Amino acid sequence: MRALIIVDVQNDFCPGGALEVPRGDQVIPVINNLIERFDNIVQTQDWHPKGHWSFASSYRGKEPFDTTTLEYGEQVLWPDHCVQGEKGSEFHPDLNTTPTQLVIRKGFRKSIDSYSAFYENDFKTKTGLTGYLRERNIDTLYVSGLATDFCVKWSVLDGLKEGFQVNVVDDAIRGIDINGSVDQAVKEMKEAGAAFVLSGEVK
Repeated sequence: MRALIIVDVQNDFCPGGALEVPRGDQVIPVINNLIERFDNIVQTQDWHPKGHWSFASSYRGKEPFDTTTLEYGEQVLWPDHCVQGEKGSEFHPDLNTTPTQLVIRKGFRKSIDSYSAFYENDFKTKTGLTGYLRERNIDTLYVSGLATDFCVKWSVLDGLKEGFQVNVVDDAIRGIDINGSVDQAVKEMKEAGAAFVLSGEVK
């Protein structure tokens, strides 16, 4: 059994959003076409409280894309984004969310950021996605969404660690790309065992 994982296709990650992924909205028609081919669909949603510790605005003298050290290690600091209940946290209106069976909200604990669909950034706190997929006998994942070099990458790496076969839909992802981070993310995913496919190859 297989599932389509749609990572963080939210207003704040699309053009005009607080943490815009360049051309992020271009994944939407590709994902909408993919949805028709899957019986099992999961979405993730960044869902931060105000004053989240990953926001640069939570620290005096820090700017977006600076880093700080939290209990679990180095943390990139972001512009305020995907704040709970605000328009930026909503799924992009062009994305077909109707067939989605599960939404995994992540980053809702104030002191821990969360990139992965499986674990928060402390690498210990589970989202429950593994159990959900196992209960449904799903062993193969197709991952799409935003952003290639952060939430997509960590979802893919953790999916592989959890024992799933993971396929990245190459024309259904876009990245932020900080100092070559997209190329590095693709390299890491491939080395970990992820396959890269195009949406047209998914039957």
